[in-house]
Amino acid sequence: MSHPAPRMPQVPQPPVQAEAIRAALAQLAPHLLPDFDRDRAASTERARSEVSAIPLRAFSEAWAIEVAIVRHPETAERLHDLQIRLEQVSDLDEARKLTAEISRIRREAAAEAGIPTVGPAAW
Repeated sequence: MSHPAPRMPQVPQPPVQAEAIRAALAQLAPHLLPDFDRDRAASTERARSEVSAIPLRAFSEAWAIEVAIVRHPETAERLHDLQIRLEQVSDLDEARKLTAEISRIRREAAAEAGIPTVGPAAW
């Protein structure tokens, strides 16, 4: 029995640059643009007050990972379901399992976005 080929995202993973990430979000998940813009403004203000590029780099990397997730609707839906379940779970072992799967998804998205992570506990 043959299986259909997995659907490839129609929007390529953008470079880790705010404008490219915003353009991808506008196509993939326009509902996230207000959050993106709010986070960008906060990161810009923080970068200015700290006289550091680190807040802007962290912002761009975090949103590049979000784009890598929303480029794959099944993955985005799975992550959302896991996060909801994690909010409701009371069993510690179940919480650990959910957290491990969330971490795996986010690490894979980081790799797709070209963002280095450090070991399995990076997320």
